[in-house]
Amino acid sequence: MIIECLDGGVVRLAEPLDFGRFKLMLHADARPETQSWNGITLLNDRDGLVSIGLVPALAGRPDDGDWKQRYAEMVAKAREHGWIDAERHAIRAHIERMP
Repeated sequence: MIIECLDGGVVRLAEPLDFGRFKLMLHADARPETQSWNGITLLNDRDGLVSIGLVPALAGRPDDGDWKQRYAEMVAKAREHGWIDAERHAIRAHIERMP
C-alpha cells in the first residue's frame, strides 16, 4: 500500500490491495518544507506517520467490507511489530521519493 503525497496537499492511495508493504511516496513536485498533508507527519527524511483513520478515507480505496477487514488486520500486525504510534494513533511508514 502506497500513500502518495502530491503538490497542493493532495494525498491518495495507490496499490490499495498490497497489504504487505506500507510507505509514503513523495512526488518530486511536492516539497515537504512547503507542504502539509492532513493526517501525515514527516518525522525525518526516511520515516513518517500516517493517521490510521486517514487511509480508509483516501481516494483510491476499494469500497468493500473485505478491504476494511484486511486493513484492520494490517494495523493489528503493525501494532505487534511496534510500528504504531499509540499517542498519535498513526502507523509508521517508510518515505520514498519519486523523481
